[in-house]
Amino acid sequence: MAISRRLVVRRSQKFSESVLKEEEKMVAATKKMITIRLKKSTIGCKPDQRATINGLGLKQLNRSKTLENTPAVRGMIKKVLHLVEVVSEAR
Repeated sequence: MAISRRLVVRRSQKFSESVLKEEEKMVAATKKMITIRLKKSTIGCKPDQRATINGLGLKQLNRSKTLENTPAVRGMIKKVLHLVEVVSEAR
């Protein structure tokens, strides 16, 4: 009996996890996204600007990153606008 209960619990957990993943994909598809590219190096920049670039997920020159278009991300982009380029905005 104990083994079958474990299997039932595991199966229901897997089902609920797969449903959550599908819901996350649907929500991500409806969210507004923004794509940015690192166009200048962070050498010689202030440490807080370098940290902002890392926070945006940009590591090398000419690398692009697609992020959620939120006020927090917009503020980070504004702080380092001289280092990055906004490639596209999906609405």
